[in-house]
This record gives sequence, C-alpha cells and structure tokens, in this order.
Amino acid sequence: MGLFKDYVSQTRKPEGFLGKMMLRGMNSGHAKMADWGLDHLQRVDPENIVDLGCGGGRNAGELLRRYPKARVTAVDYSELSVEKAKEYNREMIAAGRCKVQQGDVSSLELSKESYDLATAFETIYFWLGLPQCFSQVAGVLKPGGYFMICNESDGTDATSLKFEKIIDGMKNYTAEDIKAALKGAGFSKVKAYHHKNKPWLTVIAKK
Repeated sequence: MGLFKDYVSQTRKPEGFLGKMMLRGMNSGHAKMADWGLDHLQRVDPENIVDLGCGGGRNAGELLRRYPKARVTAVDYSELSVEKAKEYNREMIAAGRCKVQQGDVSSLELSKESYDLATAFETIYFWLGLPQCFSQVAGVLKPGGYFMICNESDGTDATSLKFEKIIDGMKNYTAEDIKAALKGAGFSKVKAYHHKNKPWLTVIAKK
C-alpha cells in the first residue's frame, strides 16, 4: 500500500519522479472525460479563459484549440505541474495566447472580473473550503461569465470513495454539494450533467 498510496497521492500535488509519472497519466487518461465536459459549453465564446488546477496542461491546450481567438491562463499550485504545463503549451506561450503560473485557488492573484470562462478539471476534490474557493473564482469572472467543473466522480461511486480514504485531503462531492457551494458563492443558473454510462459529472454555473 505504501508505494501505491504515494503514487495516487500525487493527484493532489505532483512532485518528483512519481509526480512526473502522474502528470503524464493525467494528460492522457483524463482526456476523454475532459472533452466530454467541454462539449457542454455549446453557447460559450470566451476571449479570456482561466484553467484552475491545470495539471500537465493538456486541457489548457484543448481550450486553446477549441477557442482559437481566446487566451488561456493556466494555474496550478504544484511547481512541477506549472513546469509540465509550460512544456506542453510552449508553442501557444510563444505565440502569446497562453500563460502558465503558480497559484492557490483559495487566494487567486488574478485580475478581478477579467475572465469569460473558468474551468476546473479533476481538481476540486483537493480545494480547501469550496465556498471560499468558489468565491475566489467568482471574483475573477466577468459578470455573465461561466465556471465549469468536470469531475470523474459524481461523489457516490465506490471507486472514488475508496480513493478518498487513501489520499489525504481528498473529498468527493455530489452534484448537490457543488450546486449549493456555487450558489452560496454568488453563482446563478447552475446546471449539472451526468454521463449516461460513467460516474462523470460536469457542473456549469453562470455568474
């Protein structure tokens, strides 16, 4: 259990050799889920996007591809994730369309009311205090901006609940948990989407 726990715990804050392995796995292993989540943003045409908890940077790259007129700021509190996300998106960084920086979602150092869209893929499990963090996200979104959360777990599946007991600081949330925290942070028109065959969950809220 020791090595296995050390490895899966890298999902929280990738570091060192195991963290590099985890980030490679995240970029490939979560791609289908992330794309499924993004498919629900059919009416959004953002100019400025922030991807919170960007991991290895794949989803920031996908946002840049889907929205060719947009700029993306990718944020993660893991130094290793920032490094890998920069490497993954180096061409878009050079083109001036992408920026990657270290940061903590509980205290975002981003310009207020500057983003049309905020995304969070497979990351809110580790956010300390959803109301506080969601309020920070609301603060950097423009009025009418959208916040999309995409999780592999709907908060009830047995596999994810098992990992919650293994990984320190991990908390699975149901759609109702997330909706309540979003509304408490000032979001409106909150809608949840459940995958028909998997425990995947996407929640989209409007500021």
